[in-house]
Amino acid sequence: MKHWWPLVLLVLLGGLFFAFDLGRFISLESLKSGRDELQQAYRARPLQVLGSYALVYILIAALSLPGAGVMSLAAGAIFGLWVGTPVALISASVGATLAFWVARYVFRDVIQERFGDRLAAVDAGIKRDGGLYLFTLRLVPVFPFFIINLLMGLTAIRSGTFFIASMLGMFAGTAIYVNAGTQLASLTHLSDILSPALIGSFALLAAFPWVARWGVNRLRKG
Repeated sequence: MKHWWPLVLLVLLGGLFFAFDLGRFISLESLKSGRDELQQAYRARPLQVLGSYALVYILIAALSLPGAGVMSLAAGAIFGLWVGTPVALISASVGATLAFWVARYVFRDVIQERFGDRLAAVDAGIKRDGGLYLFTLRLVPVFPFFIINLLMGLTAIRSGTFFIASMLGMFAGTAIYVNAGTQLASLTHLSDILSPALIGSFALLAAFPWVARWGVNRLRKG
């Protein structure tokens, strides 16, 4: 029974999310129109607003609901870069970990049957490279965010390693979205944030630890 608590928590939070129709507020247009009120609420009740934001973002990440990009923008628009980045990053990582636990302890057989072909490659990568493999997937995702959460739950990776590697891998992308949120008035589409050049920079950043590992191995052998 103890392994079912992540699922019970998600069901309860999901019920609240849909009962209050919170999804209608999670759009770029709603954020731009309500930014001043949200900032005023944060100045008046900072802890309550931070807590509410974190709960909503955790739920979105855990249930793979649309709106993660808007939530990261909201962190910048409401809290600013230096507070918004860690709040958004930790919330996304906690939500991902909840999904990871549900996959590992509740829906293992279902997920293995549905994604067995992809699981073999991911499992091999984790056995070979551990958290570095997950870090790379987060930074330049080959699989969608929610697929990574589910598949990792069926590998041997530890929960702590999953959380830390996810957080490190998502840091750059989260910081970019939060920073964009501090300049919300100039945004018209979410696609304006990620340019081809920026995506290329992510790819180079993801390649760096692998090149460094190769170099160290060559030096040891040499």
